[in-house]
Amino acid sequence: MVKAQVLTGGRGKAGGVKLAASPADARARAEEILGLDIRGHVVGKVWVESASPIAKEYYLSVTFDRGAKKPLLMLTTEGGVEIEEVAATNPDALARVYVDPLVGYQANEGRRLVYGAGIFDPSEQKQVLAIVERLYRCFATEEAMLCEINPLIVTPDGEVKALDAKVTIDDSALYRHADVAAMRDTAAGDPLETFAREKGVTYVHLDGSVGILANGAGLAMSTVDLVVVAGGRPANFCDLGGGGRAEGVVDALEVITRDPQLRSIFFNVFGGLTRGDEVARGILTALERIDISVPIVVRLDGTNAEEGRQILVDANLDQLHVEPTMLAAAQRAVELAR
Repeated sequence: MVKAQVLTGGRGKAGGVKLAASPADARARAEEILGLDIRGHVVGKVWVESASPIAKEYYLSVTFDRGAKKPLLMLTTEGGVEIEEVAATNPDALARVYVDPLVGYQANEGRRLVYGAGIFDPSEQKQVLAIVERLYRCFATEEAMLCEINPLIVTPDGEVKALDAKVTIDDSALYRHADVAAMRDTAAGDPLETFAREKGVTYVHLDGSVGILANGAGLAMSTVDLVVVAGGRPANFCDLGGGGRAEGVVDALEVITRDPQLRSIFFNVFGGLTRGDEVARGILTALERIDISVPIVVRLDGTNAEEGRQILVDANLDQLHVEPTMLAAAQRAVELAR
């Protein structure tokens, strides 16, 4: 089997997994796969392994259920397909067991999972239980958000094997896992998001033309929504964090202004602990350091907001537009982007 190595699912359906009958055939299949674009990921590497005879295909995973605030184990005997399809068409086939994070995984939870999925062969049960325990250990020790095996197969001889896996690690925990962080394939990610990560900027690249900078994740999400309400398309989500100091503003602007689709920038800052005058000085300092050609709309509210707005007005910069409200600022940013 020749398998594309990209950080996305659906590789088989996209032609990224092929069977080869000989070494020469494997080379030909690899040449077909290399360079293939799978959901925006270009294949640069392949994995080659011996084909496995399959009698049964299972699906096994442990993920974090944010609603329940607990790890969730899932197992079904209908593996080898997208789990969303199984959950939608036959939800009863998917066994689910929660794990108390304060207690940790217990053997009885694994047994409930296996019986709930309808696996009754003693030999299969023993092997699956051992894999469940190890998968949960990986999930907990590596601080993952998802550890998934699909398919978990049973060979005609009764051996249970993991043929493919997906592991998603919590980015916020990577500083505690240098070995895992070293495995990050930065070439496979969005180049702007990779650059933002290097700068320590919380940034998500979108496909619009209005750049967004806000202090706080909640305000940034609201600003994204507001730009859409105003008839525009946001170019990004960018959270300046709790402050608006010059260095942080410079780093954020360096990231978002690399987007070739950018046509305007919308600063939306509410001053609680953050002072509006400090934010205003940070913006002006950033503009002295970075050459920015697109117009910038600024909305300041909260602590020392009036002083901050006055500082920006007094700067008398043609590209700076100060608006008193979020909606007015969003409308101006969308208008300027057009």
